[in-house]
Amino acid sequence: MIRLGSLAGYPFEGPRVLGGWTPPASPAVYAIVYKPDPETKPERYAVIYVDHSDDLSTERLPFNHPRASCWIRRAGTRWKVYICTYEVPGGLRSHREQIARELSAVYQPSCNTQQYDSSWKDEWIGEYTAPTTGPLTTGREPGEPPRQA
Repeated sequence: MIRLGSLAGYPFEGPRVLGGWTPPASPAVYAIVYKPDPETKPERYAVIYVDHSDDLSTERLPFNHPRASCWIRRAGTRWKVYICTYEVPGGLRSHREQIARELSAVYQPSCNTQQYDSSWKDEWIGEYTAPTTGPLTTGREPGEPPRQA
């Protein structure tokens, strides 16, 4: 199992070598990954493609998918391309699509043709107060230092 997403919130199955994998006839979000530095960091993966499907067996996986050549080029060989899948419990198509967009915004996968921006602006939410809210005390980006009150 590998956890992907903002705050690593989604438990994906895998990674599995894509070349030896048979896609099940089930709906899921999937991520294509590879090991950018297998010699010094063998357990580190880079997300290079994210999508969702109503039926994984119809996605032309493993290597007839329209973006497969990009995956192989990034990984160096088809035997270094891995897949991770997440069958959203009780999830609808719209839920899978939202998760795929979130992952695309977080990881900016280079083999996706469409990219999503992970930024947000204060005016999208507006100012409000409630007993459970307070000022933002952490940075907006991971690794950013805490904000001063």
